[in-house]
Amino acid sequence: MPMQGGLSIERMCRLAGVSRASFYRCLQERLPAEEEMEVRSAIQQVAVEHRRRYGYRRIAAELRRCGMLVNHKRVARIMREDNLLAVQPRAFVVTTDSQHELEVYLNLASRMKLTGVNQLWVADITYIRLHREFVYLAVILDAYSRKVVGWELAGTLVARLPIAALEKAIAERKPPPGLVHHSDRGVQYASGDYVRILTKHQAIPSMSRPANPYDNASCESFLKTLKREEIYASSYENLEHLRGNIGIFIEQYYNQQRLHSALGYRSPEEFERQSQCQSEMADSKGATLTFFASSSQSSTGMLEQGTQTPSPAPDLIPAEENHRDESIDAKCANDRLSQWKGSENQTTAGVPT
Repeated sequence: MPMQGGLSIERMCRLAGVSRASFYRCLQERLPAEEEMEVRSAIQQVAVEHRRRYGYRRIAAELRRCGMLVNHKRVARIMREDNLLAVQPRAFVVTTDSQHELEVYLNLASRMKLTGVNQLWVADITYIRLHREFVYLAVILDAYSRKVVGWELAGTLVARLPIAALEKAIAERKPPPGLVHHSDRGVQYASGDYVRILTKHQAIPSMSRPANPYDNASCESFLKTLKREEIYASSYENLEHLRGNIGIFIEQYYNQQRLHSALGYRSPEEFERQSQCQSEMADSKGATLTFFASSSQSSTGMLEQGTQTPSPAPDLIPAEENHRDESIDAKCANDRLSQWKGSENQTTAGVPT
């Protein structure tokens, strides 16, 4: 099939003065075997290049990026005929220990609307089975770009494992104050040492609801992809062999090359570069944080870069609410919400009602 470059089939047919139906009919009638072989060859090349990690949707998207417009159903058919379907996932195993007496923090991630990188990080831990032992992997992703910003591998499931991943992420990204760090309620993330590092760098802890993996869906999705496309498709001699392969997968393949459907079929680094260019052309704003005080009232604030706690939008709070009771029914939100509602009362105390 001839490459179409940056022009769509519709645009080229319009310039040539022919219909799209005529174009496809002519192509299939003149070179049906050559066209089929070229499509099949391109699909095989992409599948082998990505080590059978791509399914038919991503392969169809990759072909479109190369200028070859092929229907995803046709790609699926050819992959099935050539036995090129992606490796399937295995059953999920729970590794989180949330039965502890440590402090659990408010879930801020579900209330955030992101506008850029280093506003929300998500973290999780998973296990990997070797021939004679289990090892554990801690990862941290930027929720906006899905890029892995920190990871660490160890033979024991202790607090030092996620701390090492967090220190790598901070050294790599140097996030501004006000970053929200979201994780599950595992004892490793609730430990005093881990929380002290977050406090030192003016990051705000956030934790998922109990037994709810959807609050940390992007990190869970990455771990599923890692196991399906790398771990289950390879065999490792020891921990160091596994460490080297995971490093190559994350840093050279996942962050730089792998297309993400959530990012418009772009890699995380490509998405960050394009987002940075767009933010330089427009006014950059912080993430939006929304709190629900009751069924009839909600409070919204902007979590700007360089600030640690959210501040309310003054135009969303009427002046007559100065005389209302500002108490919050939500138990886990009372400290943070009452703090900035108190500052709002001080600001608007002199406004007549």
